[in-house]
Amino acid sequence: MLDKILIANRGEIALRILRACKELGIKTVAVHSTADKDLKHVLLADETVCIGPAASVKSYLNIPALISAAEVTGAAAIHPGYGFLSENADFAEQVERSGFIFIGPKPDTIRLMGDKVSAIHAMKKAGVPCVPGSDGPLSSNMDTNKEIAKQIGYPVIIKASGGGGGRGMRIVREEKDLEQSIKMTKLEAKTAFNNDMVYMEKFLENPRHIEIQVLSDGQGHAVYLGERDCSMQRRHQKVVEEAPAVGITAKMRQFIGERCVNACIEIGYRGAGTFEFLFENGEFYFIEMNTRIQVEHPVTEMITGVDLIREQILIAAGKPLSIKQSDIHIKGHAIECRINAEDPKTFMPSPGKITRFHAPGGFGIRWESHIYAGYTVPPYYDSMIGKLIAYGETRKVAIARMKNALAELVIDGIKTNVDLHIEIMNDKNFQKGGTNIHYLEKKLGIYE
Repeated sequence: MLDKILIANRGEIALRILRACKELGIKTVAVHSTADKDLKHVLLADETVCIGPAASVKSYLNIPALISAAEVTGAAAIHPGYGFLSENADFAEQVERSGFIFIGPKPDTIRLMGDKVSAIHAMKKAGVPCVPGSDGPLSSNMDTNKEIAKQIGYPVIIKASGGGGGRGMRIVREEKDLEQSIKMTKLEAKTAFNNDMVYMEKFLENPRHIEIQVLSDGQGHAVYLGERDCSMQRRHQKVVEEAPAVGITAKMRQFIGERCVNACIEIGYRGAGTFEFLFENGEFYFIEMNTRIQVEHPVTEMITGVDLIREQILIAAGKPLSIKQSDIHIKGHAIECRINAEDPKTFMPSPGKITRFHAPGGFGIRWESHIYAGYTVPPYYDSMIGKLIAYGETRKVAIARMKNALAELVIDGIKTNVDLHIEIMNDKNFQKGGTNIHYLEKKLGIYE
């Protein structure tokens, strides 16, 4: 077993990793910027190291500082959490070259799945269904590109190969707009990702966002832990997630889950990962794989009883997978609301001091957060300050418990999006289930 783990992250995910380490009897090292010295996990860790000033580029994205912190504290492994350097193949490579264990996939796997074009090729080879597209990067030959678009059928979407977070993509509905859209996307991709490679896919008008959670030990064993519905989004950012997904049958789950498992074995995947799909008219279409733990992992944990962070650590320690597919049983329903420090109407960040705080409780309620009364939310990082998870024997019970929990949650001194979540839980179409990825934006359009 790993004796000491450095947590290369901040906020609620850093606290979540620290708790898993403590449960396993593993010592922890918390790294932090000068702005984060009062974070909850920093106060609870066995050792702490300040790795730089507030700006993340000089602290949480500073690879030499992180590796130096691991060296001076004698850590055996580094857990990247999510965001920051969690899907940075160069970081994973430098961690392993420096003699530490990277708690995640091998660098080559991160590279393979981080490039959308190579990821799609790998998935097609493994039998995972993909969105009809250009099957590779677009060339500068516009006649060829127009022919590809015609074969796919309009509307199409132009995407940056190295893109993410909703950037580097353009929808094209008519041939006359294709050339300009490709040029603009290439320019944006070069600026944002230093990679101007773009590809083309069929644009699905009203899909849902369904993702499959997997665990794979890199030793030929992998399992899928059901699906999550993450369709409640704003500007490609998830707001509410739930598991299982309404309308996904056991047969559908098995079909797509087995293909994801096969893909994991085929590419030698190691650790926790998520296959993301667009789902429309009963069909799954692969869009990308996240080679890290997801923000929304708690809903899967609630319905399966599997501690995903614990499994990540055990796999990194070289242990074979501790569970078989036959051990995984989906029971009940779980919903997660991302609680952000932001104005619920304008979505502008709202940093500042939390003057009063009360965490919700009750049967089936889980609160994942690093905040407390007196804590100051800094303006330098992502605005998410907590995740509220409600579990119920049925989806209806989970929604009822979430409503109660949201009403109980008190965060004074800053603005939060709690009111938006209350509105979503009371929305008749959400209660019915199966809304598409555009639903929330259309709903918010009424109020903007």
